[in-house]
Amino acid sequence: MPQTNKYVQYVKSLGFIVIFLILILGLVASIFIAVTFGNAKIDISDVYGVIFYEWFHLDGLQQYASGAIHDVVWIIRFPRVLMACTVGMGLAVCGVVMQATIKNPLADPYILGVSSGAAFGATLAVFFGVGAIFGTHAVGVMAFAGAVISSIIVLCISSRSGGSDVGRLVLGGIAVSAICSSFTSFIIFIANNRNATNEIMFWTMGSLSGAKWKTVVVVLPIMLVCTSIFWSQFKYLNVMLLGDETAITLGVDSRKLRRIYMLIASLMVGFAVYAAGVIGFVGLMIPHAIRMVFGTDHKKIIPMSALVGGIFLIWADILCRIILDHAEMPIGILISVIGAPCFIYMMFKKSYSFGGKS
Repeated sequence: MPQTNKYVQYVKSLGFIVIFLILILGLVASIFIAVTFGNAKIDISDVYGVIFYEWFHLDGLQQYASGAIHDVVWIIRFPRVLMACTVGMGLAVCGVVMQATIKNPLADPYILGVSSGAAFGATLAVFFGVGAIFGTHAVGVMAFAGAVISSIIVLCISSRSGGSDVGRLVLGGIAVSAICSSFTSFIIFIANNRNATNEIMFWTMGSLSGAKWKTVVVVLPIMLVCTSIFWSQFKYLNVMLLGDETAITLGVDSRKLRRIYMLIASLMVGFAVYAAGVIGFVGLMIPHAIRMVFGTDHKKIIPMSALVGGIFLIWADILCRIILDHAEMPIGILISVIGAPCFIYMMFKKSYSFGGKS
């Protein structure tokens, strides 16, 4: 019997490695396929000619060093695809961590009121010029600040004595979300500025159209580092699923870790919001899909969610660019249309135990 169990574990580990490698290849393939899509019709040979020139600076590809095709592929499309991968990865990982720390399968990166805080920060920037010192990045920076500050407020509320730490965290998130949403609506109502209102409405629906290389080189390393930190904490995340009382008996201070993990997750969501606006459902849906296949071991869930989240958002962004002629659909709308039915289906077909053994 022990020999059989050892063989089963070996097969499971081998299967995980194979699927992990397949997903890596799928992510790379998705990136290279995605750069060929867009409203501008460009031959595939020209697309890859620009990419290979930028990577290797081959003399035979000198014609791709500049020009309209170069700008569309290298300055517009490629950073956008990488940003979609980055944001998808970050939101999916945050969803995994929040669901484990709060022990609530319906938690996602916005349960702390992050989206409402971000929208409030962006509203202040658009209507009142708050953060104008950041120039063209004012809306994104203020959205990031609003996301992080709202998360810190919720953590402070949950850390007050009395009541369940988890329960207060959820209720605090709902309260802060309601307050930020109310102030945002009030500002929009009294300002009576149609152009600013349209800008806020579009931004809160999510968009990757403003992705630039200078944003990618900041956001991507942060997402990778934070994801690596969470992956290294998989044992503690597994223990937290068992509840605070059980965690204490195992020598794990789940309340302290919860606050640390929430701050790191808020940092990730804040940068995702800064880069792409408000995008929901990724952190809610992807972790459930991964758990249905791999169980609840965070050693597997975190890297798989990161890869699947990146692939998912890349293809969602492709659809946003091609589904309408000469127009672009906000990615938040498309993901809600796709994500809501899929999530309902997964809930009916749920075949895993959220807090059980993997």
